[in-house]
Amino acid sequence: MPKRGRRDRGVEPSSGNVFADLAVPNANEALARAKLAQRIGNIIASRKLTHARAAAILGVDQPKVSALIRGKLTGFSTDRLLRFLNALGQDIEIVIREKAKRNSPARMRVVAAGR
Repeated sequence: MPKRGRRDRGVEPSSGNVFADLAVPNANEALARAKLAQRIGNIIASRKLTHARAAAILGVDQPKVSALIRGKLTGFSTDRLLRFLNALGQDIEIVIREKAKRNSPARMRVVAAGR
């Protein structure tokens, strides 16, 4: 039985982009940066790199690696994250294509291919 005084907020389906759902400005870019950072973190973890060693590879200081791993992406542009991936030996391919639906907004997404 529901508690008195509590309103049932219901459940809203996700758009697939948590940043858009939270009305974050430039939500598509924020999601792309988050996915790039996640990929960088996964590579660092899979190689069992210390933050200090990862910092040396990426050309940044150790606190920046820690911030990146924790998802604190202020100060990390998309371009910078792409350069980090290159420094970690990852090839990057950018594909530009026409929108599938003319009336829908254009989007940006990151797809990480495994081996």
